[in-house]
Order: sequence, then structure tokens, then C-alpha cells
Amino acid sequence: MPKTKAEKLTPTRTKLTVTVTQDELAPYLKDAYKSIAEQVSIPGFRKGKAPAQIIDQRFGRDAVISEAVNHSLDDFYQAAVAEAEIRPMGRPSADIEAMPEAKDEKSKLVLLFEVEVRPEFKLPKYEGLKVTVDDAEVDEDAIENELTSLRQRFGTLVTVDRPAKTGDFVELDLVAKVGDVEVDQASGVSYEVGAGNLLAGTDEAVETLTAGESTTFTSQLLGGEYEGQDAEVELTLTAVKERELPEADDEFAQLASEFDTIAELRESLKDQVSEASVFAQGRQARDIFTETLIEKAEIPISEELVEDEVHRHLEGEGRLEDDEHRAEVRVASEKQLQMELLLDAIAEAESVTPTQSELSDYIFQSAQQYGMEPTQFLQAISQGNQLQVILGEVTRNKALAIALGKANVVDKSGNPVDLGRFVAVDTDEDEAADDAEDAPAAEEPVAEEKPKKAAPKKETAAKKAPAKKASEKEASADSDEEAAKKAARSAAAKKAAATRAAKKAAEAEGK
Repeated sequence: MPKTKAEKLTPTRTKLTVTVTQDELAPYLKDAYKSIAEQVSIPGFRKGKAPAQIIDQRFGRDAVISEAVNHSLDDFYQAAVAEAEIRPMGRPSADIEAMPEAKDEKSKLVLLFEVEVRPEFKLPKYEGLKVTVDDAEVDEDAIENELTSLRQRFGTLVTVDRPAKTGDFVELDLVAKVGDVEVDQASGVSYEVGAGNLLAGTDEAVETLTAGESTTFTSQLLGGEYEGQDAEVELTLTAVKERELPEADDEFAQLASEFDTIAELRESLKDQVSEASVFAQGRQARDIFTETLIEKAEIPISEELVEDEVHRHLEGEGRLEDDEHRAEVRVASEKQLQMELLLDAIAEAESVTPTQSELSDYIFQSAQQYGMEPTQFLQAISQGNQLQVILGEVTRNKALAIALGKANVVDKSGNPVDLGRFVAVDTDEDEAADDAEDAPAAEEPVAEEKPKKAAPKKETAAKKAPAKKASEKEASADSDEEAAKKAARSAAAKKAAATRAAKKAAEAEGK
């Protein structure tokens, strides 16, 4: 077995010196002779049948050794990693310090590898760690905001004859020019004033205009052949509409929910606001908890990995020259890398293994986020070799939930905060119970088979869906919200690694 010497260059980088004898290189030399024989034609021999001594005479022993070394690098690297007991976090650089000489059987191959590795750090104690979060408050303003939001979903747009203002819906005709060249135009664009999702300067240009009036402004183009260049944009306002909201009365309650009275609807919205405040406490507890542990752990940062991530992020945005944004992305990338290392350490300490149900939930939610069928999403991430990334993210989420569940979370008034729903995770016993529940009873006829889960009672459904009679789009939004809450219960927001994985999967599916 080749001898390996490991040298720690920095807390996050290790150098491996691997010494290989010619006997250890012999299997690769044999393969090299075979490979060369199959690639070349030598008079007097069938392809692939030329003996070693003929290949040595024709091409030289050194050429065969070089071929063998090239094919052996990965195997020797993997063996060295195992012997040194390091955990690489990136691709290694490889160099050949010494090649074995053809005329000296005792000469050896010496390989040098350098690679970023998982740094060593002491995992701080988190059991009983005190975390203080804001009080969970449910005030009338929050309930009123929820009611207003619901009324807006059932509002109607009415054309008005007055200048546009924030919150209005307008129809626009746009023409963009760079110099004397018309580079883009669009007619009948519907836009909510103040939304900020059109060209920069649109809101300022639209406000105070009435239907039929035009103006021009300068804005940077966001895409196309002239992306990044300043263009003169001619804007014509063709219509101004305001949203009229239905009265908040019993009739509206019956239209928008399962309730008969506005009082019942308000009570349901109060429950929703209360539940949302609990999840807000959970998110705050999660952030404070992880920030505290990262600060205590003093986790070393790999400059190379951070810089790679920053470059990849900025390249994807087309902002490689934006130094100010680069600094922001760098800080976020450092925190993300430290977070992943921390959660990996917790996962090891807690022997965390995701259940099949947790993996399925994650894939379902990610597919929903990208507007894909779960089977399509799974196929895309499989083809993109992202399954291990997904597994790692689900494992980290579960590790965070378990660790946070062991913390002492209180609000600013000193009251204990129950994060039971926020940190709930599946166990092996839970999954076994689910499997048993899903299995059909042997004695029970197929025609008599009952649903695996009972339908919720009207009261429960009402509390979770006060707008049951809304359009399919609104129902989908409610579904997304529920899925988001479920993700929070599994500990939280998707982090950068999984976001990249999901994005790659979606891009792969789109190609």
C-alpha cells in the first residue's frame, strides 16, 4: 500500500505526499500497455495484441509509465484520503514530484495533492442553551391586515379618471431606445404602481400621470442584447384602475370562507395570526441559536471555497464586476459555509438519519416551488447528480430541529416558548408506524378499504382555509403556505446548498 504523509497547511487545507513503488504501480502499467496497444497500429501485430517489449521499443517505457500514472491518480488520491482520515470539501490539486525511472526498478512515484478539508472545531454545548425571542403578540392591526388581504383577493378593478398613485393598477405602453435604436417595446403591460418589478424609474414616471399622458425616463436595461446599458424609455399610460374591496360583513364571510358571520371569520384569522406569531418565534429562535453556536465554535473558513461560491453566485447574476455586491455575497457565503459545518457536526453528534417521509416531503415541496411534478423533479436532480446534496440538506434541517428542541427558549417576558410544532421531526418508530398504518388489512375486502387518513372536520378546515371558496389560484397559495409551515416544522428554511440543487434541477428540466 502506498505510503501517505499528511501535512496541515492551514486549518482548512491539507497536503498529501504519496509515495508509490513500482510494484504498487504494476497493475496500472499492465492496463497502460493494454490501452496503448488498442490505440495504435503496429506492423506485424493485430490491434491490441502488441507485446509490452514492442511497445517499449516503439514508444518508450517512459510513455507507458506516464500513461499508468495518469490513470492511477484518482485511486492513489482516494487511498491517501482514507489513510490520512481527512474529509475533503473540494477538488484536489495534483502534482508529480518524482516519476519512476524506466531503468531503475527501485525508483518511486511521488505524488503531491492539496485539498480543502473539513476543519476541526469543538461543537459547543447546546442542550439547555438559553435563547430569548420576542413575545408572541396578536394585536388587532395584524388581524385587520389579514382581513384586508383576504378582501383584496376578492376585490374588483374599477377604471378611474385621476392621476395614478401607489397601489393603483395601470396599463402601460413602453418603448425603449439606446441612442436612435429602438431596442424593445411592449403594449398593454399591466402593472401595480409601487410593486417595483418593472424597470427602475417606472414608479416615479407613472405617479401623477393620468390616462392618455406620456413621459420619458432613463433606466438600465435588465436583459437582452443591450443588457446593462442605459436606455431612454417612453412610457404612455393608457388606463388607471383602483381596487374596490368588498365590505367586511357577513355576506363577505360567506363568500370568502366557510363561516356564516364576519365575527367567526375574524376569530379564525386571529387563530392564524397567533399561529404565525409562534412560527415567527421559531424562526427567530433558530437564527439566534445557530448564530450563537457559530460564534462559540469559531469555525475556520476556507477562503478558496468561499471565493468559489462568491464567483459562482455573481457569475449567475451577471455581476462579476460589482464589488459592493461581491462584499455582501461574501459575508453571506461565509455564514452559509459555517452553518453547514455546524449542522453537519450536530448531525454526527446526534446520529441523524432522515426518514423516507422527510426526503419525500422535501422533494415534494421543492418540486412545488419550481412548478414541477415531484417525479419530474426527482428525475432532474438524479440526472444532475444532486441527490447527495438534497440528502445533506434534509439531514442538516433535521439536525437543527433536534438541537433546537433541546434549547431553553423563552420570550422577553420570561415565559417558556413551546416550539414543539416547529421542531417536530420523524423518527424511525414514526416511519414504521406510518408503514404499518398504510399496509392493508389481510382480512378486509378491497371494497371495504378505508382512507388512510380521515377527512378533517369542518371547524378544522375552516381555521386552516378561511377562503375555501376562492379561486384555484388562491387555493394554491393556501397550499403553498401550509407547505411552508410544514417545512418550518422540519427545521427550517432551505439554505444555499439546497437552493442551488433545486435551481440546477429546475434548469435541467427546462432544457
